Amino acid sequence: MGAMADELDKLYEIKPEEFTSLRTKLAATAKQRGDNDTAKQISAARKPTTAAWVVNRLALRDRDITTRLAGLGERLKDAHAAMDGDRIRALSAEQRRLVDDVARAAFEEAELADPTAALRDDVTGTLQAAIADPDVASRLGRLTKAEQWSGFGEFGDTAMVFTTTRKPAARKQPTEKPERDKKRDDKPDAARREREKARAALAAAERAKADADAALPELQSDLAAARLRRDDARRRLQDAERALAAAEDAYDKGKQSSRDAAAVVREAKKQRR
Repeated sequence: MGAMADELDKLYEIKPEEFTSLRTKLAATAKQRGDNDTAKQISAARKPTTAAWVVNRLALRDRDITTRLAGLGERLKDAHAAMDGDRIRALSAEQRRLVDDVARAAFEEAELADPTAALRDDVTGTLQAAIADPDVASRLGRLTKAEQWSGFGEFGDTAMVFTTTRKPAARKQPTEKPERDKKRDDKPDAARREREKARAALAAAERAKADADAALPELQSDLAAARLRRDDARRRLQDAERALAAAEDAYDKGKQSSRDAAAVVREAKKQRR
């Protein structure tokens, strides 16, 4: 089992373009030593996408990454279950920093100095999914495709919060109790459910605000970078237009010089005759 794990580590750490050839080599080596089960599992291994490889490579080289992502996910889950707005905001900010730091480290390990926006989105989305979903976190190092993050699943599910209050221990209902008294007893239950809904709505709103606040610095940075690129493009356009104007002027002057020279040649020919 240890040998197979090591071989799979090598397979998922290698660059995607080298994956197929190494898989063939490792499977053949396993067969040669008589380990057919390992050979089958290696042969069945699926080639990861670039985003999955970027995350796998870092997870395999830094085993602490999985622990950090999963640990933050547990703390976020607890904060959402308690509907603790302050903790949710603090942990959401920590989540943003952790994802940015891990993504940066992953691209450095992959030696990708300038990843495309799509690749960056896939990698950060996968890291966010690992925080939200323990199953994704457990598969880091063996991912075959980018994972998608669509919120914190049950973290924001009010049903989870309600389970301890909507399903109380069964109580015996006196059969002789008048219907009017039953209706009065229903009122506290209805009020409690409304309070729970209000708390859940507040927690969801706090979470949305925290996510929006956490996203602002990056969005501001993107905006500033976009403006710089626009200004640079404008300067380069102005330089190009000036260069074009100078080239057109030089061309016109060259044409005129050619016509003048042609006239001199014609005049010289006439005089020679």
